[in-house]
Amino acid sequence: MLSKNVRLKKRRRRSINVVTLHDVAKQAGVSPMTVSRFIGGNSNVRFAARIQKAIDDLGYSPNAAARNLASAGSLKIGLIYGNPSATFTSEFLVALLENSSGIGCQLLLEKCTSPNRHRSTAQKLIQRGADGVILPTPLCDSAEIFQQFEEANVITVAVGTGREDARGLSVRIDNFGAAEQMTRFLLAQGHRDLGFILGHPKQIDTTQRFEGFAAALKAAGVSVRRDWVKQGLYTYQSGFLAAQQLLETKDRPTAIFASNDDMAAGALAAAHRRKLAVPEDLSIVGFDDTPLATTIWPSLTTVRQPVTELTGLALEMLVDEIRRRREGNAPRLRQELVKLTLVKRESVAAPIFRDAR
Repeated sequence: MLSKNVRLKKRRRRSINVVTLHDVAKQAGVSPMTVSRFIGGNSNVRFAARIQKAIDDLGYSPNAAARNLASAGSLKIGLIYGNPSATFTSEFLVALLENSSGIGCQLLLEKCTSPNRHRSTAQKLIQRGADGVILPTPLCDSAEIFQQFEEANVITVAVGTGREDARGLSVRIDNFGAAEQMTRFLLAQGHRDLGFILGHPKQIDTTQRFEGFAAALKAAGVSVRRDWVKQGLYTYQSGFLAAQQLLETKDRPTAIFASNDDMAAGALAAAHRRKLAVPEDLSIVGFDDTPLATTIWPSLTTVRQPVTELTGLALEMLVDEIRRRREGNAPRLRQELVKLTLVKRESVAAPIFRDAR
């Protein structure tokens, strides 16, 4: 009888001391994002040997924490989505399904496109018994939603937030730095007449991407022309209309930086309609690197957000925190900064017709 109790205690101890991706990252001295890429099959990441050694030493297996938690009871993960970009939303949902497949959790999906429905949508997930909730942009920056979930003791992770002061769990991206890098790239190609299409006016990333654009121009001694800054809504149609305004006069930009790929695709359509060749007559760049970027012609130079890795890291963080809370630990602050990368394709070239306009 005694030996049976000992076995039970050991089994419980093993279920509590689950090794997480974060533990592997700490052991290897790298970021959780790097470990996530390595586990996802990218053997070319830096310190791959060090990561593999940490995995072997710790006995880590991907999603082990999630599987142990799920086996102890039903694990419900909620998602509230409402990004105006149809392509980004589609990619995010597919990535979430792929990343959650090994967990065996129940996904609770709720769409919310209006701030007036924030409270009612959050309440639905609370009533459905969500253990944790993933909040991608723009919901990740809603203080109202976070407060509501906090009051209901539901754990949240903000995905894609630009806020450095984000509470709780967050996967942050550097919108400012990425937009600044893209603008420097356009300047290096010889562009000085740059137009910009803003994203949705109520989203934080809209401001950050424009500020990165403006900072790069200022550093190069180039002024922002306010008549070449047009409002968009992160949708294809809004990008098309904004680009039409930028291209309707002879005095037009030689390059357009759209705040996401949907609007860049709309700008490309507007250029084709005016019989402008891209990139010979006009360069166009976007942001996000959604599948749309490589299905339009010419393929789009853009900023890559690694959506699959973002969702994988968010799930890992969320499951780990749920486990910690169930063990009686206090809530903790954890923020991961994900690096965005510039992807150069066919939609950019040096301006060759500037003096001929």
